[in-house]
Amino acid sequence: MCITLQLLQKLVDSADLVGEALVPYYRQILPILNLFKNKNNNSGDKIDYAQRKKACLGELIMETLQLFEAKGGDDAFINIKYMVPTYESCINM
Repeated sequence: MCITLQLLQKLVDSADLVGEALVPYYRQILPILNLFKNKNNNSGDKIDYAQRKKACLGELIMETLQLFEAKGGDDAFINIKYMVPTYESCINM
């Protein structure tokens, strides 16, 4: 799943209108992300060396949602908020 999220991030970054083109598909993508968004590694005081590999699913999902919001156009936040109710906007209004 981490590889899929990284590919989605690269896809959205690849061109200008790709993020807006994905907005109609949020209803298929976002419910799965909502299930796994709280899967964070709690390492306590330990150092997490895997963070350079982007292996933490919760952080990767939040980065992907923020990228979807930033590149998805005007309706992206509304659609993300509808499917992931606990999501908070990353864009300053």
